[in-house]
Amino acid sequence: MKILVTGGAGFIGSAVIRHLIHQTHHSVVNVDKLTYAGNLLSLTSVEQDSRYCFERLDICEQALLQQVFERHQPDAVMHLAAESHVDRSITGPSDFIQTNIVGTYSLLEVSRQYWQRLSDEKQKQFRLHHISTDEVYGDLAHPDDVEQAVLPLFTEQTAYAPSSPYSASKAASDHLVRAWHRTYGLPTLVSNCSNNYGPYHFPEKLIPLVILNALEGKPLPIYGKGDQIRDWLYVEDHARALVKVLTEGEVGETYNIGGHNERRNIEVVTEICNVLDELMPKSTSYAEQIDYVTDRPGHDRRYAIDAAKIARTLNWSPQETFESGIRKTVQWYLANTHWCKQVQDGSYQRERLGLSV
Repeated sequence: MKILVTGGAGFIGSAVIRHLIHQTHHSVVNVDKLTYAGNLLSLTSVEQDSRYCFERLDICEQALLQQVFERHQPDAVMHLAAESHVDRSITGPSDFIQTNIVGTYSLLEVSRQYWQRLSDEKQKQFRLHHISTDEVYGDLAHPDDVEQAVLPLFTEQTAYAPSSPYSASKAASDHLVRAWHRTYGLPTLVSNCSNNYGPYHFPEKLIPLVILNALEGKPLPIYGKGDQIRDWLYVEDHARALVKVLTEGEVGETYNIGGHNERRNIEVVTEICNVLDELMPKSTSYAEQIDYVTDRPGHDRRYAIDAAKIARTLNWSPQETFESGIRKTVQWYLANTHWCKQVQDGSYQRERLGLSV
């Protein structure tokens, strides 16, 4: 298939594209606005491949998006373009409303009009996969707060209860996708994932921030007591799952994708410190750099995904344990200091700004 991927220069989007080009025979049209989080350096391994094409475009611009659809005639769409950083959504929610809600509406309308013009056979083959987050469900019971032998998990039937402007905007986009399927018959699928980590992760997020701060001798910030629990999913496992959902999933269905790796934030940071103590030892443990900071407003206590449906129906399960994934991630950052430096000093943005690299 020819797959149009929105947000393909982002963390998860670039992992999906690398997987599609390196591990399948599909071709890719990467549509990305190149905001601060879009980094074409994450795609250097595929940029010369004849099955890869890049279109710099804001998905809110319907007329330009229509031109891309007509020019490339995609067989499927994977929609990953989104503003995704919770802290940024608290201080400046406007971009989240525009990209995550208005952008998704724009993509749905262009996709619907394109799909309706296809032949009957092509219409049956076409599908749009919307990639979302488990944060739309709110948070779950925390083991410190309840006495339950078995704690609940997010399932595909869990009611939405978003807590932040980010998760509310993603919840809205999920509802739009399902409405376009119900009302217009547009063949859509939705997946909701747990926290991703791995190579090429923008360093405002917890794991890459801790790795890079540790190496630079800076404080390792931990919100509150560090007792927030997340289910961690290695990004390459997620990429495999997303392609399975697109190619083998049932239209109209939702699939939750999780890593089966619930960890408190303090445990995540401690594990990173342990790996760094082994691979890049110094006179004191990196754990001594841990710094507890004021918690952010509305911080969810616990997320955890029940991924039984995708395991049962699509035969997917994560290959990485938390320990193996963290080790691979730390090793990648140690081996790719050039990529890290260009992100930290902003030079990766020269392409975004139209300057020579």
